Amino acid sequence: MDYHLKPLSKKCAQTGEDLVPGTVCYSVLIEENDEMVRLDFSEAGRKLWQGEPIGAWQCIVPEPIVNKKPTIDADGLMAYFDQMTEDANPAQEKLRYVLALLLLQKRRVRLEGSHHDGKDEYIQVSGSQGEGMYEVRDFQLEEDEMHELQESLNAHLMQEWAA
Repeated sequence: MDYHLKPLSKKCAQTGEDLVPGTVCYSVLIEENDEMVRLDFSEAGRKLWQGEPIGAWQCIVPEPIVNKKPTIDADGLMAYFDQMTEDANPAQEKLRYVLALLLLQKRRVRLEGSHHDGKDEYIQVSGSQGEGMYEVRDFQLEEDEMHELQESLNAHLMQEWAA
Protein backbone atom coordinates (compact mmCIF):
# COMPACT_ATOMS: atom_id res chain seq x y z
CA MET A 1 0.00 0.00 0.00
CA ASP A 2 1.34 3.45 -0.91
CA TYR A 3 1.14 6.33 1.51
CA HIS A 4 1.32 9.91 0.38
CA LEU A 5 2.11 12.23 3.23
CA LYS A 6 2.48 15.97 3.00
CA PRO A 7 5.91 17.50 3.58
CA LEU A 8 6.85 19.29 6.79
CA SER A 9 4.39 22.07 7.63
CA LYS A 10 5.41 25.67 8.11
CA LYS A 11 3.18 26.06 11.19
CA CYS A 12 2.48 24.06 14.34
CA ALA A 13 -0.76 22.06 14.01
CA GLN A 14 -1.68 22.81 17.64
CA THR A 15 -0.63 26.43 18.29
CA GLY A 16 -0.38 27.87 14.79
CA GLU A 17 3.09 29.28 15.54
CA ASP A 18 5.76 29.18 12.84
CA LEU A 19 8.09 26.19 12.82
CA VAL A 20 11.43 27.99 12.85
CA PRO A 21 14.37 26.61 10.83
CA GLY A 22 16.95 24.97 13.09
CA THR A 23 14.45 24.05 15.83
CA VAL A 24 13.13 20.60 16.68
CA CYS A 25 9.82 19.61 15.10
CA TYR A 26 7.70 16.74 16.41
CA SER A 27 5.58 14.91 13.86
CA VAL A 28 2.82 12.34 14.29
CA LEU A 29 0.89 10.18 11.90
CA ILE A 30 -2.81 9.74 12.64
CA GLU A 31 -5.78 8.24 10.87
CA GLU A 32 -8.49 10.74 9.99
CA ASN A 33 -11.49 9.94 7.76
CA ASP A 34 -9.84 6.67 6.65
CA GLU A 35 -6.70 8.53 5.55
CA MET A 36 -3.22 8.85 7.01
CA VAL A 37 -2.55 12.45 8.04
CA ARG A 38 0.72 14.01 9.18
CA LEU A 39 0.67 16.65 11.91
CA ASP A 40 3.73 18.72 12.83
CA PHE A 41 4.22 20.38 16.21
CA SER A 42 6.53 22.83 17.92
CA GLU A 43 7.85 21.96 21.40
CA ALA A 44 4.93 23.81 23.02
CA GLY A 45 2.37 22.35 20.63
CA ARG A 46 3.55 18.79 21.25
CA LYS A 47 2.88 19.16 24.98
CA LEU A 48 -0.67 20.39 24.32
CA TRP A 49 -1.65 17.74 21.78
CA GLN A 50 -3.71 14.82 23.11
CA GLY A 51 -4.07 11.80 20.88
CA GLU A 52 -2.86 8.37 19.94
CA PRO A 53 -0.55 8.50 16.94
CA ILE A 54 0.05 5.59 14.60
CA GLY A 55 3.66 6.76 14.43
CA ALA A 56 5.77 9.61 15.76
CA TRP A 57 9.19 11.09 15.00
CA GLN A 58 11.17 14.25 15.38
CA CYS A 59 13.38 16.21 13.03
CA ILE A 60 15.13 19.55 12.74
CA VAL A 61 13.21 22.13 10.70
CA PRO A 62 15.39 22.73 7.62
CA GLU A 63 16.38 26.11 6.26
CA PRO A 64 14.15 27.18 3.35
CA ILE A 65 15.51 26.35 -0.08
CA VAL A 66 16.55 29.55 -1.80
CA ASN A 67 16.69 29.64 -5.57
CA LYS A 68 20.23 30.85 -6.13
CA LYS A 69 19.75 31.53 -9.82
CA PRO A 70 17.65 34.62 -10.37
CA THR A 71 15.01 34.30 -13.02
CA ILE A 72 16.09 35.87 -16.28
CA ASP A 73 13.23 37.87 -17.66
CA ALA A 74 12.23 37.21 -21.27
CA ASP A 75 12.15 40.89 -22.25
CA GLY A 76 15.72 41.35 -21.00
CA LEU A 77 16.78 38.30 -23.00
CA MET A 78 15.02 39.71 -26.06
CA ALA A 79 16.85 43.03 -25.69
CA TYR A 80 20.16 41.16 -25.47
CA PHE A 81 19.21 39.09 -28.53
CA ASP A 82 18.47 42.32 -30.46
CA GLN A 83 21.83 43.74 -29.38
CA MET A 84 23.64 40.57 -30.52
CA THR A 85 21.81 40.72 -33.85
CA GLU A 86 22.88 44.34 -34.40
CA ASP A 87 26.49 43.62 -33.38
CA ALA A 88 26.66 40.61 -35.76
CA ASN A 89 29.79 39.25 -34.09
CA PRO A 90 30.66 35.85 -35.68
CA ALA A 91 32.38 34.78 -32.45
CA GLN A 92 29.02 35.01 -30.64
CA GLU A 93 26.93 33.24 -33.27
CA LYS A 94 26.56 30.05 -31.22
CA LEU A 95 25.62 32.07 -28.15
CA ARG A 96 22.98 33.87 -30.21
CA TYR A 97 21.62 30.48 -31.33
CA VAL A 98 21.33 29.31 -27.70
CA LEU A 99 19.65 32.60 -26.80
CA ALA A 100 17.15 32.12 -29.65
CA LEU A 101 16.33 28.64 -28.30
CA LEU A 102 15.81 30.05 -24.79
CA LEU A 103 13.51 32.72 -26.22
CA LEU A 104 11.57 30.02 -28.07
CA GLN A 105 11.25 28.06 -24.85
CA LYS A 106 9.99 31.17 -23.03
CA ARG A 107 7.59 31.84 -25.95
CA ARG A 108 9.13 35.28 -26.45
CA VAL A 109 9.82 34.43 -30.11
CA ARG A 110 7.94 32.17 -32.52
CA LEU A 111 9.45 29.76 -34.99
CA GLU A 112 8.39 30.94 -38.45
CA GLY A 113 10.35 28.46 -40.53
CA SER A 114 13.77 27.31 -41.60
CA HIS A 115 15.84 27.20 -44.75
CA HIS A 116 19.04 25.69 -46.08
CA ASP A 117 21.55 27.80 -48.01
CA GLY A 118 23.58 24.91 -49.38
CA LYS A 119 25.94 24.33 -46.48
CA ASP A 120 24.19 25.77 -43.40
CA GLU A 121 20.69 25.50 -41.96
CA TYR A 122 18.94 28.56 -40.53
CA ILE A 123 15.87 28.98 -38.34
CA GLN A 124 13.62 31.98 -38.76
CA VAL A 125 11.99 33.45 -35.67
CA SER A 126 9.87 36.52 -35.00
CA GLY A 127 9.25 38.35 -31.75
CA SER A 128 5.94 37.65 -30.04
CA GLN A 129 5.44 41.39 -29.50
CA GLY A 130 5.76 42.40 -33.13
CA GLU A 131 9.53 42.45 -33.48
CA GLY A 132 10.81 41.67 -36.95
CA MET A 133 11.99 38.45 -38.51
CA TYR A 134 15.36 37.09 -37.37
CA GLU A 135 17.53 34.48 -39.04
CA VAL A 136 19.71 32.38 -36.78
CA ARG A 137 22.14 29.72 -37.92
CA ASP A 138 21.09 26.29 -36.61
CA PHE A 139 24.23 24.73 -35.13
CA GLN A 140 22.64 21.41 -34.08
CA LEU A 141 24.75 21.51 -30.90
CA GLU A 142 25.53 18.51 -28.73
CA GLU A 143 23.98 18.58 -25.27
CA ASP A 144 27.26 19.21 -23.44
CA GLU A 145 28.18 22.14 -25.70
CA MET A 146 24.64 23.54 -25.33
CA HIS A 147 24.96 23.35 -21.53
CA GLU A 148 28.38 25.02 -21.63
CA LEU A 149 27.03 27.88 -23.76
CA GLN A 150 24.02 28.31 -21.46
CA GLU A 151 26.34 28.61 -18.46
CA SER A 152 28.45 31.15 -20.36
CA LEU A 153 25.32 33.10 -21.29
CA ASN A 154 24.04 33.07 -17.69
CA ALA A 155 27.40 34.26 -16.36
CA HIS A 156 27.56 37.05 -18.95
CA LEU A 157 24.00 38.20 -18.23
CA MET A 158 24.53 38.18 -14.46
CA GLN A 159 27.70 40.24 -14.92
CA GLU A 160 25.89 42.70 -17.22
CA TRP A 161 22.91 43.12 -14.88
CA ALA A 162 25.07 43.42 -11.76
CA ALA A 163 26.95 46.36 -13.29
